[in-house]
Amino acid sequence: MDNKALVAILMGSDSDLPVMKGAAEALDKFGIGYEMRVLSAHRTPVEAAQYAQEARKRGIRVIIAGAGAAAHLAGAMAAQSVLPVIGVPISTPPLNGMDSLLATVQMPKGIPVATVAISNAFNAGLLAVQIIGAGVPDISEKLLDKMTAYKQELREAALAKKV
Repeated sequence: MDNKALVAILMGSDSDLPVMKGAAEALDKFGIGYEMRVLSAHRTPVEAAQYAQEARKRGIRVIIAGAGAAAHLAGAMAAQSVLPVIGVPISTPPLNGMDSLLATVQMPKGIPVATVAISNAFNAGLLAVQIIGAGVPDISEKLLDKMTAYKQELREAALAKKV
């Protein structure tokens, strides 16, 4: 989707795409436009920094950045932008994402990165929806209604389960 992209979904490698599609699914559910790119804090640092610096001018309101192992992409984006950044640590061997989680969540003072669970890009998308809904009055009610309905669907599905 790209109908007036408000969210950037970034990943350190194209191998992260299966996980990061979860963010796109969440944004699609709420009709929020996004763009997806592969940028690396290590392999394309200049391009990554330039992207973060220019994102706000292009209308991006939230950056979701997913990476595995060293997982520096979210921090690199936060260091170069005033936009909210949501980090998605991605599970990779041999530490099953614990290295990614710690690299994403342990940011220095002044470089905030909101971090979701390991490989849970869907929640990153939902958090982006909430951030956008809180800051854009003309769509906040619509998003609030959709989020309330979605949470009700989750509740009903949980209550319907038989063990």
